[in-house]
Amino acid sequence: MQATAQIGVTGLAVMGRNLARNFARHGYTVALHNRTATRTRALVEEFGDEGTFVPTETAEDFVAALERPRRLMIMVKAGDPTDAVIEEFAPLLEPGDMIIDGGNAHFLDTRRREAALRERGIHFVGSGVSGGEEGALHGPSIMPGGSAESYAVLGPMLEAISAKAEGEPCCTHVGTDGAGHFVKMVHNGIEYADMQLIAEAYDLLRHVAGYSPAQIAEVFREWNKGRLDSYLIEITAEILAHVDARTDQPFVDIVRDAAEQKGTGRWTVQTALDLGSPATAIAQATFARVASSRTALREAYRPLPGGTEHPLRPHEADRYVTTVEHALYASKIIAYDQGWTMIRDAAQEYGWDIDLADIAAIWRGGCIIRAAFLDRIRAAYRADPELPSLLAEPGFADEIGHAQVPWREVIAAATRRGIPVPAFSSALAYYDTLRADRLPAALIQGQRDYFGAHTYLRTDGEGSFHTLWADTERPEVEA
Repeated sequence: MQATAQIGVTGLAVMGRNLARNFARHGYTVALHNRTATRTRALVEEFGDEGTFVPTETAEDFVAALERPRRLMIMVKAGDPTDAVIEEFAPLLEPGDMIIDGGNAHFLDTRRREAALRERGIHFVGSGVSGGEEGALHGPSIMPGGSAESYAVLGPMLEAISAKAEGEPCCTHVGTDGAGHFVKMVHNGIEYADMQLIAEAYDLLRHVAGYSPAQIAEVFREWNKGRLDSYLIEITAEILAHVDARTDQPFVDIVRDAAEQKGTGRWTVQTALDLGSPATAIAQATFARVASSRTALREAYRPLPGGTEHPLRPHEADRYVTTVEHALYASKIIAYDQGWTMIRDAAQEYGWDIDLADIAAIWRGGCIIRAAFLDRIRAAYRADPELPSLLAEPGFADEIGHAQVPWREVIAAATRRGIPVPAFSSALAYYDTLRADRLPAALIQGQRDYFGAHTYLRTDGEGSFHTLWADTERPEVEA
């Protein structure tokens, strides 16, 4: 077979198929391969007029169709299926060729694969792709890792098919080995937090303000014209306005209140613990999904007492909308700040040179958490790449200052009424923890030293100390 394709895609489920079409629409000749050849044939039959495709049925023909250096994109399930595909194709490749994993792989798996393939002279590019099936076809946010050499060859193609924000491609070389998949994982963790915060805002407007889903849809449409302008706010308004055709009930009322997940949020929380990065709002959002699905536990808790206050009067409810907007925006800042802190922590741990401003830039289009205020995050890190927190930027700090009273009032009102707001509460607790002059962690250190002789540090001197608690005078000794 003659080598004519600039890129090949193997794994032609929805995401792989749409990425292949996206490449073809941008003028690239695309080699196609799938474990079952019927999908390959179906793609060509249905979308063959969108560009130039080279359908293949064997691994050997697929590789032979690719121009050197070969660019082979894998779009299969994470884990063992990805390893199996790599082992199928790697022996057919030559030094300088590259394998691109566009799935939601765990970044540690990507690091392992990259190191193993590097020894064979093959570039392995773990690339996050965000935007779902529509983004894959019309322009996703793309987060490739791997070597700088591989990006020099592959990058222009990925930038061409990516989403554009103000004319700029939503794609950048994130960093070496697993950096791309790590950043995609954190993106999904922020997405979990953002979605939970929006859901909690809806719940408050429904059960404190007493608004109907249709009324709340209008509130979200108004919010989407201001600083909360984002894809998630936009689609939330559409969902809340939707009426179920079968029952004529609000769509949100006929959906089971048990949220599912595919695992990237869980990975984010587990990794945050490993890094010692306090991504508490992301964690609470993830646990909220888990709790929503625990049917037996919820049945056991349901008869127990809760809050007592009734919905607000109409004039109070109208003012309450503004209060919730402040709380949602402040909590959102905290969740995003936790994500950027986690990326910084990982970069230090794994030796990645990640431009935090670039991450904000490529998330402005194509991805699920695209939002207007990402422009401000980019500007903040452009002005100061070493910014320790978004709240160290005067504009964000000022907004958090203005949100203090409404933020706390919203959480207090929810608590009095027994309405769960785990993400709102966690975001505020995180804020109060980091701004506190002194924390009760000093007492915890005393407890640890008492039962385990774990030692403690003092405020008035250097070194580690241990108190001999069993001694009547309890003398302190330097450890």
